[in-house]
Amino acid sequence: MSALFVALVVGSAFLHALWNALLRGQGDPEGASAAILAVAAAVAAGAVPLASSPAFPLPAGLGWALVAGACESGHFVTLALALREAPLGVVYPLSRGGALALVWPASGLWLGERLTAPAAAGAAFLLVGLVMVGGERRGPVSARGVAWAVACAACIAGYHLAYKGALSTGAAPSAVFATALLVALPVTVARLGRRGPGRVLEAWRANPLMIGAAGVLCGASFLVLLVALSRGGAGAVVTLRNTSVLFALLLTWAIGERPRGLQVAGTVGVAAGAVLMGWPP
Repeated sequence: MSALFVALVVGSAFLHALWNALLRGQGDPEGASAAILAVAAAVAAGAVPLASSPAFPLPAGLGWALVAGACESGHFVTLALALREAPLGVVYPLSRGGALALVWPASGLWLGERLTAPAAAGAAFLLVGLVMVGGERRGPVSARGVAWAVACAACIAGYHLAYKGALSTGAAPSAVFATALLVALPVTVARLGRRGPGRVLEAWRANPLMIGAAGVLCGASFLVLLVALSRGGAGAVVTLRNTSVLFALLLTWAIGERPRGLQVAGTVGVAAGAVLMGWPP
C-alpha cells in the first residue's frame, strides 16, 4: 500500500468516526441523520463540476451508483436506529467490523482479492472482538440496538462493493457519491413517515452548526473514501478504514460515554483484526 493510499483511507476513517459522534449527541438521531445526509449531498453535488473525468462513461457505472444509494439509505436509517438503542462504543465497532467480515468474502469471489494467512488470523481477531463488543449488555445496551448495528454492517458492506463497482467503470468519484446520496435522501426522509420533512427541519433548527459540520464531515469522508477506492481494492479499503473504531473509542470519552472493559477490549480486537486482514502479502 502506498503512503498516499493509507493517508486517504485513515483520514476518511477519522472524519467518519467524528460525524458519527456528532450524530450520537442529537435528540432525534433519525431526523438529524437525514439532515446530515442533505448537507452531505450538497457537498457532493458541489464537487461534481471539479471532476477531471466524465461523470459516467459507461451506463453500468450509473447502475452501481444507484445500488450504492439504496445501501446508503439503509446505512443512515439503521445507524440512527442503532444509536437510539445503544451507545456509540457498541454501535460503531459492530457496524464497521461486521461490514469488514462481509466485504472480504464478497471481494474475494467478485474482485479476486486473496485471503492471506495474516488476513485469516485477522478475521479470527475480528470475530472475537465483535462478539465481545456485542456481548456487553450492562448499562444502556439492548439486543435491539445490537441487531440494528448488524443490519447497518450489511448496508455498509453493500455500499462499499457498489461504489467499487461504479468506480471500476471509470466513473468520477464525486458523481458516484452525489448520485448515491440523491437516491438515499428521499428514501431516508420517507422512512420517517408523514412528519419526516418536519423532523428534518426541526433537527436542523435545533442545532444548525452541529448538523452542518456533521454533514460536511460526512461528505468529505465519503469523497475521500471513493478516491481511495479508485486506487485500491474494496477489501483493502474497508479493512484499513476500520481503524476508525479506535477513533470512535476515543470520541466516546469526548462525548461523555464511558465504555466498559469488554467494549474496549473488543474494539481493540476489531482494530487488530483490521490491521492483520489488510497486511500486504
